[in-house]
Amino acid sequence: MSSKNDDIKKAVALKYDSDKDSAPKVVAKGKGYLAFIIEKTAKEHNVYIKQEPTLAKELYKLNIDSQIPQELYEAVAKILSFVYKLKKP
Repeated sequence: MSSKNDDIKKAVALKYDSDKDSAPKVVAKGKGYLAFIIEKTAKEHNVYIKQEPTLAKELYKLNIDSQIPQELYEAVAKILSFVYKLKKP
């Protein structure tokens, strides 16, 4: 059974610099209106948006500037791999 708070839209922005970071990290997160602003800003900057509510719920639990935990590596790696392929000419 989900609570009303679970139904509120969440957005999480990740950043990964393989030269500096050992894992992707959370650089922004928000719910409700703030989630809308994060998505709007991403679109304005041509940042790929992936709708994964279950993953977003887990990532939302993390603090800003926290690296993602190892148990989320595979799910995030699939998204990053797809994004990197999109960027190749």
